[in-house]
Amino acid sequence: MKTRNKVLAWKYYLNVFNGIFLALGIMLLTFGLWLLFDRNNLFSVLFSSGENQPVSYISFMLLGAGSLITFTSAMGFIGSVQETKCLLATYMCFQVLVFVTQITMPVLVFLKKEVVHHQWNKRIDEVISEYGNKSLAEKELEWNILNAVQHNMECCGRYDVTQWEKNKNKESSTQIPCSCTKSSLKEWFCDVPRNSTYSMGCERYLDTWFENNVLILTGINISLLITQIFVIKLTMQLLRNIRKNNIWPDESDE
Repeated sequence: MKTRNKVLAWKYYLNVFNGIFLALGIMLLTFGLWLLFDRNNLFSVLFSSGENQPVSYISFMLLGAGSLITFTSAMGFIGSVQETKCLLATYMCFQVLVFVTQITMPVLVFLKKEVVHHQWNKRIDEVISEYGNKSLAEKELEWNILNAVQHNMECCGRYDVTQWEKNKNKESSTQIPCSCTKSSLKEWFCDVPRNSTYSMGCERYLDTWFENNVLILTGINISLLITQIFVIKLTMQLLRNIRKNNIWPDESDE
């Protein structure tokens, strides 16, 4: 195959994989923005305040990685189209940097997973204890999201309905959140017989939600790593063929 044709072929393959790389980077950016700004998911709301803010740390890490990937992809597209060796070499160096970052992220997620999960359960227990306290009106967003989880999943408390016995903000000890029943009342607590409440705890549903999001994030990272291996190899091939084409420019005219 003529050297010039090889250059065009490697450019095409590189741009295809670079496009996949960019799409995955945008997914990381979206994931980070969702965690940082979505006020309708329990995980973000529970961890957006207080001394420990794992959501903020995870969000900024994802935003940083996503931004670096987007910048690197743009550099790759420009270097490929213009066949600029210096830009492509810089692009490959950034790919190696991102590759190391992407290896580090899953390791951190794996190491911190149990810590975050423990804090997650602890914060849910705190929300259940504070629920309905009239002096904590600023916490109503957390309570409303907890109500939505209990109502939609037909569950009650983190481990079961008896957890609400620890709540001291009820008018009577027999009351439970209205969201633990099929009641449509927009009150914090309702007087209903215990046998008419949802008996199963929400922990299983919450754990599944947590695990699914960890799996999604891990899947994006693994996809990025695989894509980067191809991108680095393709960039090396493109640089090699651009160099050959510059050394033997007449070969393309044979």
